[in-house]
Amino acid sequence: MLEGVPMTAPVPEFFGRAGETDVHRYTLTRPGGLTVRILDYGAVIQSIEAPDRDGEYRDVVLGYPDLYGYVANNHPDAARVFLGAAIGRFANRIAGGTFTLDGVRHRVPQNDGKNSLHGGPAGFDTRVWSATPFPDGLRLTLTSPDGDQGYPGRLAAEVTYRLTSSGLHMTYRATTDAPTVVNLTNHTYWNLAGAGEVYDHRLEIAASRYCPTDAALIPLGSPVDVADTPFDFRRPSPIGARIAAADPQLALADGYDHNWVLDADSPFAARAWDPASGRLLTVRTTEPGLQFYSGNHLPSRGAGFALEAQHFPDSPNRPDFPSTVLRPGEVYHQETVYDLSTADGLPKG
Repeated sequence: MLEGVPMTAPVPEFFGRAGETDVHRYTLTRPGGLTVRILDYGAVIQSIEAPDRDGEYRDVVLGYPDLYGYVANNHPDAARVFLGAAIGRFANRIAGGTFTLDGVRHRVPQNDGKNSLHGGPAGFDTRVWSATPFPDGLRLTLTSPDGDQGYPGRLAAEVTYRLTSSGLHMTYRATTDAPTVVNLTNHTYWNLAGAGEVYDHRLEIAASRYCPTDAALIPLGSPVDVADTPFDFRRPSPIGARIAAADPQLALADGYDHNWVLDADSPFAARAWDPASGRLLTVRTTEPGLQFYSGNHLPSRGAGFALEAQHFPDSPNRPDFPSTVLRPGEVYHQETVYDLSTADGLPKG
């Protein structure tokens, strides 16, 4: 399917009710290419159907079949896994649930032990967004009022999903009426085989450094070199090769949930390849960091992995990290692309 061939705008399909609000699903399709289903609840990517090397289609992301799965798993007492959702206001963790901005201390929910995770228990993944379909995509908008989950400023957020000939292009924008912090991302879990574990997938991350963390996954000190550590994915490696490996110097018993500092000169952020199907995922982004999560706490451990393009964890408390501060008159802007194709292996270079 050529990029220039016109597409029709997706039609809303009733998907259920979240409280008193109707939730809809939108289907983006390119003949001979991908089929992507998106919810206005949580701006969730519910499914992506992609062909393998033989042209057979499988759903390559994790999702619930109905709205109940998303709503039930977004309850504060549930073990939230954020399947496919847009994350905000602040993706990843903020240490101690507090940060200081312009001399004012702000408290945000401690929903991950003593820390704040993914915007709090009522983050953007739990909201019904306003949807505007257009011929090759969907624009979703959300207004977060001043004080929402403890964050200052009225934030107008927008995520646009556009289906290209090979993948899904995501553009994020946000503006505020008062100084605040913003870190948006998408939390899709991938399984390029369409079923089973992902530990045999080959992963490559274009990063020479990563952020070591404490037991609560808060960064410690400055980023360090990945060389001679389990975090070196500069050359393709099976995702599971160093999880509980025999060599204690290379073992990572609990799996991955860390931030990599992306190399600025690389044409991609990460690539993953499934040998069984030949499906190849290439991630490109304008963001400085990539959180790789190996699905450690999914109900079926290792059923999927996430590659979350974002700023670094705990950035509001780390002036040495790239800034996540957004001020009135500025525009938060991020672009991330998930390209899907097939290959006989991970390309060289």
